Amino acid sequence: MKETDLSSGEYVEQREALDELRLDEVAQKGKWSTKPTLTERVKDSLRCSVPRLKLILLRWIPILGWLPRYSFRENALGDLISGCSVGIMHLPQGMAYALLASLRPVFGLYTSLYPVLVYTIFGTSRHISIGTFAVVSIMVGSVTERLAPDSDFQGNVTNGTGSIDIDKRDEYRVQIACSLTVLAGIFQILLGIVKFGFVVTYLSEPLVRGYMTGSACHVCVSQLKYLFGVTPGRFTGPLALIYTLVDICKLLPQTKVPELVVSLVALAVLIVVKEVNECYKKKLLMPIPIELIVIIAATIISHFCELRSMYDIDVVGEIPSGLKAPRAPDVTLFSEFIGDAFALAIVGYAINISLGKTLALKYGYKVDSNQELVALGLSNSVGGIFQCYSVTSSLSRSLVQESTGGKTQIAGVISSVIVLITVLKIGSLFEALPKAVLSTIVFVNLKGMFKQFTDVPSLWKTNKVDLLVWLVTFMSTVLLNLDLGLAVSIIFSILTVIFRTQLPRYSILGNVPDTELYLDVDIYREAKEIPGIKIFRSSETIYYTNAEMYLEVLQEKSGIDLGKLQMAKKKREAKQKRKQRKAEKKAKHEAKKQKKISIHPSNGTNTLKDLDLNEGNISAATMEMSIENGVALNLTESATNSPTTGKVNMAYQIETNKSDSQSNTGNHVYGRVAKASHHGDEEAGMTCRSDTHSIILDISTTSFVDTVAVKTLKNIFRDFGEVDVDIHLSGCQVCVVEQLERANFFSESIPKSKLFVSVHDAVLHILKKHMLTDFKLAVSCDTHM
Repeated sequence: MKETDLSSGEYVEQREALDELRLDEVAQKGKWSTKPTLTERVKDSLRCSVPRLKLILLRWIPILGWLPRYSFRENALGDLISGCSVGIMHLPQGMAYALLASLRPVFGLYTSLYPVLVYTIFGTSRHISIGTFAVVSIMVGSVTERLAPDSDFQGNVTNGTGSIDIDKRDEYRVQIACSLTVLAGIFQILLGIVKFGFVVTYLSEPLVRGYMTGSACHVCVSQLKYLFGVTPGRFTGPLALIYTLVDICKLLPQTKVPELVVSLVALAVLIVVKEVNECYKKKLLMPIPIELIVIIAATIISHFCELRSMYDIDVVGEIPSGLKAPRAPDVTLFSEFIGDAFALAIVGYAINISLGKTLALKYGYKVDSNQELVALGLSNSVGGIFQCYSVTSSLSRSLVQESTGGKTQIAGVISSVIVLITVLKIGSLFEALPKAVLSTIVFVNLKGMFKQFTDVPSLWKTNKVDLLVWLVTFMSTVLLNLDLGLAVSIIFSILTVIFRTQLPRYSILGNVPDTELYLDVDIYREAKEIPGIKIFRSSETIYYTNAEMYLEVLQEKSGIDLGKLQMAKKKREAKQKRKQRKAEKKAKHEAKKQKKISIHPSNGTNTLKDLDLNEGNISAATMEMSIENGVALNLTESATNSPTTGKVNMAYQIETNKSDSQSNTGNHVYGRVAKASHHGDEEAGMTCRSDTHSIILDISTTSFVDTVAVKTLKNIFRDFGEVDVDIHLSGCQVCVVEQLERANFFSESIPKSKLFVSVHDAVLHILKKHMLTDFKLAVSCDTHM
């Protein structure tokens, strides 16, 4: 029965206390869902029909769903402006990021073309811009430089000095990068087909941001050689970044001043104009394409001033016009970088899905994580065949695409057209472009990643565990390189989750007066413990990593030391057994004496008479001794039925009376011993019992139980039951109850009636039970709130 007063916000509820068995009856527990069986699902998946075929095509090729409904009036203008803006950004970023991958700039343009078109067909995000990205590019570059270092292409010339066969080296690096991209794409496709899109959930936001910041440090150091015009040595493995930085510092005296001047001028112009774009982004129709302007200006200046021949400035070099023919990947290389390919697949997908879901949430549509894996995998696989390297979404281009009015992936198609025109017609015009200008573009675009250092003070205030994940990820990425750093950071992140579940918060709950609320007594002053009842709760699921600690803290919080109590009980039982054996010996001895008296009377008939007079005393003493020690003796019967006659031996009479006195005294002594034993228990552990007769385990936070947790709960019921403490469970979720049933947890000693719907139900049941033994507490079954 429930009465509600909405005006005052109070309610009164009166019902019976429900255990699990009664709940099943009241709520009519059963299998009421219409979920199809496994056989039905298999049959349904194999059934072929036109509607099903259409559904499959729409799921795997999303463009078939939105392109027929494309509204030119609403979307065309925004997509056109957005596509042109992003296409203009693709040109400088594609060429610049290709240097990070240790490839020629033209391959960055290819990468900005084919994958974008593939993603338009298979992707589900409307706003992200697929293409080159700094972090992915540096990951590809680390593999290409490791497998194709300059030292492998040294050759001898006529003057005896060594030189590098650049054409042969670059061709082999392209083959490595494309094969790596195809393998990463295959991984992504397979993960998407098996619905493994949730794998990205293991990459927390602090981990991803820390990894991107560490990767930005690698990108920054890799571009310093272009800014200063030096050629540092090639280092691999842990601390490679540190060794490279030290080597660049040693080479600073050899800096090419003209190249440094070009870098500083381009850097200054880029920074100033980008700040203007940021300040006036709401007023500008589209951002000023300063990167493209700088590239065009630098190319013109470099060409007409002949910077390459006069000042030995390193330039882009030959950019072939036209498109490359598709080429199959070299599968023999797969074994060389299978780990790098998997890391590349995961990192690329993590960046893509996080940005895609952010923009989808902003504009109210859904991004399919599994389809995104397939789309990105196809973009990489197809792109790798057409001489592209690995892609993902770019934050800067995606924000431009979104802010300039892009509504669909048609904007990506338009940007691809701009890149295609550049590759076919005007790409060769950029041959005189200094590489130092491209490196400054990379530097300026790292601003957003380096701003993530502000996460450190923010995480220090909000969550120090996440801060630790961020710092460990950053340091491992910087010191151990990108692949090993990612593995270490993922392992560490998972360990933090394990440690947090292994070390949960345990609390004793108390009742807030006149409510059914039970809160932590250490936090809430008004929460009061119920005498004789301990309510124990863990903040985490009980499983194998924390089950032992759960039992230890339960004993500590409840004030019941099972070890000492069980030891004291064993001592009492052992002492009782010794007394029992002693009493048996004494009874046998007395029986023998009685038998001798009956057979050999010493004082004639008076013995029988006196014996009859004292028969009651002997019987009473004997019976008392027998009952006290739990042994059925026939001493009285043998005494009363004895056919002997004569006087009673007064010495035996005295001994008998003394025995009777000792027997009575023994009862008092036993009482004192029992009391002393109990006092000893208290000395052994002052809080071993603390008058607690019942414990309620609130397991509402437990979402599953494993075999270790089941055994632990069984042991708790058994061990506390041995010291006369009742255990009850409350708040058990249905899935947990089913798991307990499958594990044969319930038995005669642990009936299902020990489970209660809530803590309050368990408390009311215990109070009702103990009120029968004059245990009263002012807690009403009516709850006022």
